[in-house]
Amino acid sequence: MSTTATVIARDERLRRASFLVRAMRRPELGALAGLALVILFFGIYADKSMFTLGGVMTVLAPAAELGILAVAAALLMIGGEFDLSIGSMVALAGLILGVSLAVLHLPFVVALLLTAVCAAALGAVNGTIVIHTRLPSFIVTLAFLFIYRGLSLVGLKWATGGSTQLRGIGDAAGGGFLPGLFSGLAFHPLFTWMAAHDMIQKFPSGEPTVQGVPVSILWFVGFALLATWVLLATRAGNWIFAAGGDANAARNSGVPVAPVKTALFMLTAVSAALVATLQVMNTGSTDALRGEQKEFEAVIAAVIGGCLLTGGYGSAIGAFLGAIIFGMVSIGLTYTHFDSDWFKVFLGGMLLLAVLFNSFIRRKVTGER
Repeated sequence: MSTTATVIARDERLRRASFLVRAMRRPELGALAGLALVILFFGIYADKSMFTLGGVMTVLAPAAELGILAVAAALLMIGGEFDLSIGSMVALAGLILGVSLAVLHLPFVVALLLTAVCAAALGAVNGTIVIHTRLPSFIVTLAFLFIYRGLSLVGLKWATGGSTQLRGIGDAAGGGFLPGLFSGLAFHPLFTWMAAHDMIQKFPSGEPTVQGVPVSILWFVGFALLATWVLLATRAGNWIFAAGGDANAARNSGVPVAPVKTALFMLTAVSAALVATLQVMNTGSTDALRGEQKEFEAVIAAVIGGCLLTGGYGSAIGAFLGAIIFGMVSIGLTYTHFDSDWFKVFLGGMLLLAVLFNSFIRRKVTGER
């Protein structure tokens, strides 16, 4: 065997890894393990109704809106940045949509586009400041967290004559296909058919106990699948990992780091606008406290899902699972005899364990640093 062949044979990077090693390198592993433990816990201590179709929908509904934010936050974290203004953007985007519909009486499609464009523009401002000033995105977006929240308070008081809540938005939006994409339940005829054939539970009247799937869940699943495809199967996904792993090396390799990071900031802002639209259309109102602390919950879900705070590593599916864990714990405790105030304690413990578990797997099992 030649010297070159010997070197290649000994180069561990070129060895074919076993299935177990490849599985343990996946960032979703910690989230999968956490989800299994959470399911086991509630399987033992929770009322059995939690695992019925109605219980599953009850758990997934709050997880869906958080999950949309978490998936966007995960992509940005993989790209090496943070956005702590995402929760306040939910309130600000709700204000823009609500005022457009209930005060300015714009058509729904125009109000929706205006909200998305404003959110994207503000996200671009975040990204531009971070890139050109080289300030930590943590500091820049923390400042915008307060700016957006303050603008929401001032704007709502202006629009309502002193109140911090704007009502009547649902009536102003009207009916039709497009508003229906952001509110209500999907697949109602299918659930009715399944109830008629005794495939799911139903009331004595024959109506199904679960009328359909909340549209927010469909947005959540679709967004997570799209983000996963972008990360794993497109050039843009490679650019995101490269920009977060080593920005200087990525630039030298021809990766457009600045546009990639700016686009990711725009994505997080638009995802917040999507969550705001779902909330406004389902409740018919908006207020200045919408999205409060969601920025931290989204980051927690992304970290539980395997994202590193240093960037360059993570998964959209991991954030998806992290949001489901979050939803199961927040709602699942109401199905047990435990005090629901334990939720935050459990959440903090899950965050710490997920970080420690992922770090241990990378360093001790796969040999990565």
